[in-house]
Amino acid sequence: MADAVAEHWQLGPFRRAERARATEGTVAGVPVRVLKPTTFMNRSGVALASLRADPSFTPARDLLILVDDFQIPLGTFRLRNEGSAGGHNGLKSIEGALQSQQYARLRIGVGPLPEGTGDWADYVLAPFEQEQLEQVESLMPEMIDAVDRWLREGC
Repeated sequence: MADAVAEHWQLGPFRRAERARATEGTVAGVPVRVLKPTTFMNRSGVALASLRADPSFTPARDLLILVDDFQIPLGTFRLRNEGSAGGHNGLKSIEGALQSQQYARLRIGVGPLPEGTGDWADYVLAPFEQEQLEQVESLMPEMIDAVDRWLREGC
């Protein structure tokens, strides 16, 4: 999803950043930076260090987290301006780093876990089956539009 947003916004290639790959530019007069953490998912919050170091950074206004979520049905997404981690370890790490739940998040459905799947980590790290990939790809324009609206209007 981060790649699709960066491409849509015609940002340059991703380059090495502090515990992330990053690209940046200006979209609709707004400076933007897209980060893809290079950490394990449950340590995603450490990739925000460069943002937190900026005194003008306000997570409630300046941050949108894109995250997959197996508790949301495949082919759906949910955009909220705040809330709990809901058991998601990546969001828990981000909340710990920010000491706040006040940031926007777009949760992309990849669930539910198939019956008989005991380890959710194996499920979310496995490649999509063709049908699943088609469902996610068909949702991409709507998700990109939601990110665009968030940039221009907030949640």
